[in-house]
Amino acid sequence: MRVWVDDQRCRGHGVCVTLCPEVFSLTDDGYAEAISADIPTEFEAATREAIQCCPEQAISET
Repeated sequence: MRVWVDDQRCRGHGVCVTLCPEVFSLTDDGYAEAISADIPTEFEAATREAIQCCPEQAISET
């Protein structure tokens, strides 16, 4: 699984970081980013939950 955060859509709510801090972090500007595009298997369920819960729909599975 691979994941991408659209920095044009992200508004820095931080839901993804709360749900899966192993995969997402906030930049110095307060917007989300994927720590790594390749997601380890053990974090796939939490990553999918973060994708579904993103209020801006800024996270995509690629």
